[in-house]
Amino acid sequence: MNVNGKELAVEIEGEGPAVLFVHGLGGTSNFYQVQADALAGSHTVIRVDSAGAGRSPVADGIDIGSHADDLAGVLDQAGVATAHVVGHSMGTLVVREFARRYRDRVSSLTLLGAVREPAEAGRQAQRDRAAVLREQGTAAVAPGVVANALSETTRTEKPEVAAFVRELVMRQDPEGYARNCEALADATDPGPVDPALPLLLITGDEDKVGPPEASRELAEAHGSATVEILPGVGHWTALEAARPVTDHLLKFL
Repeated sequence: MNVNGKELAVEIEGEGPAVLFVHGLGGTSNFYQVQADALAGSHTVIRVDSAGAGRSPVADGIDIGSHADDLAGVLDQAGVATAHVVGHSMGTLVVREFARRYRDRVSSLTLLGAVREPAEAGRQAQRDRAAVLREQGTAAVAPGVVANALSETTRTEKPEVAAFVRELVMRQDPEGYARNCEALADATDPGPVDPALPLLLITGDEDKVGPPEASRELAEAHGSATVEILPGVGHWTALEAARPVTDHLLKFL
């Protein structure tokens, strides 16, 4: 799909109220395969590989705002007026920005492993990762993602999830991944979620990237959000706890 002058890999299946899934840094639309399968019988499921990620080619001008504008373009081309929007990790910043810019396009918001605006150390870490990707490729960063972003429980009891996360990272275009790292490095907080917008937050109790405190802060600012903290789960929420995440999402929708 050509959106805002760039080619994006977009999958659309099912019929009914639309659900738009937005992956995080190092991920692809396949991050949501279990949830997409569960929803396709009752919803129109829209999954996007963000610019420079997965099957979407590298593009110029990648940042949180451009990703948000691309989501609006995807809905336009799909003929969808409003959607329930789900974001993970860096994607939670994207969908919050999308909800800020295009409030009338959003029916509800679900944030998995919600992240804060990076602190200065975090910004530098993302810039350093971008440099490593350009110099050494994805193989140089994949082990760190698996070691630091998955819970110990997942790594030991669900090795197939660790293997899939490694594959998601290894299959990224290094330059596209680097540009998305820089987009996260430059990210600013989109502001509080509209209190009138239904909000669900799900994260793991071992999530060091999007810690439970970040979700609780967003929920407190919102006023009536639902927060689910999953035991033994790290940052790759929809993979590490596929069934609980799906059940919570179905109930919420």
